[in-house]
Amino acid sequence: MRALWLERGNLSLNDVPVPSRDGECLVRVVVSGICGTDLHMRRGYADFTGIPGHEFVGVVEHVSREEDRRWLGRRVVGDINVGCTLCRSCRAGVKEHCESREVLGIRGRHGAFAEFLSLPPANLHAVPEHLPDAVAVFTEPVAAGCRILEQVRIGPGQRAAVLGDGRMALLVAQVLVSSGASVTLLGKHGPRVSLAHTLGLDARLAPSNSLAPADRYDVVVEITGRADGLSKAIDCVRPLGTIVLKTTAHGTASLATWPIVVDEVTVVGSRCGPFEPALELLASGAVHTGPLVEGVFGLREFDRAFAAAEHGLKVLLQA
Repeated sequence: MRALWLERGNLSLNDVPVPSRDGECLVRVVVSGICGTDLHMRRGYADFTGIPGHEFVGVVEHVSREEDRRWLGRRVVGDINVGCTLCRSCRAGVKEHCESREVLGIRGRHGAFAEFLSLPPANLHAVPEHLPDAVAVFTEPVAAGCRILEQVRIGPGQRAAVLGDGRMALLVAQVLVSSGASVTLLGKHGPRVSLAHTLGLDARLAPSNSLAPADRYDVVVEITGRADGLSKAIDCVRPLGTIVLKTTAHGTASLATWPIVVDEVTVVGSRCGPFEPALELLASGAVHTGPLVEGVFGLREFDRAFAAAEHGLKVLLQA
């Protein structure tokens, strides 16, 4: 099969074997999405060698167990974390923190920038019939937004800010709006802020300095894609407030931690989330994705696709 191969920062289109794993389902990839993590991986994040890509929609073409035949021919998206099933984390139902976990296209498992991928049936989620592929491919990042609602109390009467105006920030802001909270997106780029308005979001340019105490937020979600994003979040959160970190940037930044201590700020790391609520938000139209898609490319056009993703919003790949 054809697949994009990442090694030492170099991406190439190669012929590789079709994946085959006992107990898993073979999925023909229909469409996949390039996200910020994929871009950071080309710069060295996660030190990954293999087929990248973890946002996808596909059709199940083969199952290795009779009891999984119900998946054959179904259109699916997939949870990207595969645990060992035996460790304490897996037994507690949090395979996302299994020490020996594999992560689709990120850690120890070939991903979705290919004609086929393999996942256990427990990781698959059926796509509603009326949901187009170009919308369903956003399920994984929307699920990451839903994870915040599992971790932090956000709802009516609270003020939340999303720092960033990239693809993930625009999705997460819409997810938070669904909670009933008052949500403001603070962006860096005028056109992106304008795009946020078209999505129905309250959006404005981020301040260059710390906010006045009365203007600070109960919850600040940092999705700037920059290593210095946490320091910006500290400038925006109120005392006793909460900062949620979503950025997985390659690099480090110096940080004054005393404001976290003095203001007793809670800092929460947040990664992958639940797929079913994400599919519901997409199917209901509560999260809009159409304006985020800037281009669709074939695998052979990967250079153009990644160049577009570096400077644009969501770029999709078709196998």
